[in-house]
Amino acid sequence: MLTLTQVKSKSASRLSGLHPVILAASTALIERCYARGIPIVITQGLRTIAEQDALYAQGRTKPGAIVTNAKGGYSYHNYGLAVDFALLLPNGSSVSWDMKLDGNGNNIADWLEVAEEGKRLGFEWGGDWTSFKDYPHFQMTFGLTLAQLRAGVQPADSAVEAAYRVITPKQEPKEQVMEEKTLATVKVNGVKVADGLLDKGVTYVPVRVLVEALGAKVTGYDALTKTVEITCNR
Repeated sequence: MLTLTQVKSKSASRLSGLHPVILAASTALIERCYARGIPIVITQGLRTIAEQDALYAQGRTKPGAIVTNAKGGYSYHNYGLAVDFALLLPNGSSVSWDMKLDGNGNNIADWLEVAEEGKRLGFEWGGDWTSFKDYPHFQMTFGLTLAQLRAGVQPADSAVEAAYRVITPKQEPKEQVMEEKTLATVKVNGVKVADGLLDKGVTYVPVRVLVEALGAKVTGYDALTKTVEITCNR
């Protein structure tokens, strides 16, 4: 299986020129899908007006099937706010648009798992559209219409910040929790018996260690009542 670094390198050229939020979300999408055993590749990112017009001509004035209803300037791709993806096959050089493929063997189509991860990251998925479904397509509009984008309007800072919060939700660092806990040396009659865990003024030590150091014995444990039996020699 390809490494995550190898998988990400397959999309590197298509991520250039994207809005920073879309870049972050696309990178996270690749990483999250890889963690689910689904390597993907970004096949389309920023698309120039000329490239969009050429794509629009396909199936109309040029050979091929119709793949878009958007002329140049009428696609979120033209503003770096959209990406398309495909499934990366195990050979690392071929891609698939097979929406029924279950490469990770969990009885769920890989394509739908990618769509699920994309929507969790805040993407709008073209497969949810009603008029012209675009199954490989993800986009973020930041509440802007294409007319606004053509007029030069940029996503508001508040909308950008909100998108980042979805992509990288704030979590309580594990290190911060551990900082409150330190080790404390536990001695019995001047002899160290254990390193206890000091947490908010309370020292925690394994029962058996402390009991045996005091000359007693742990004689039993009742899992049902969670009771420890200790016997002292008097």
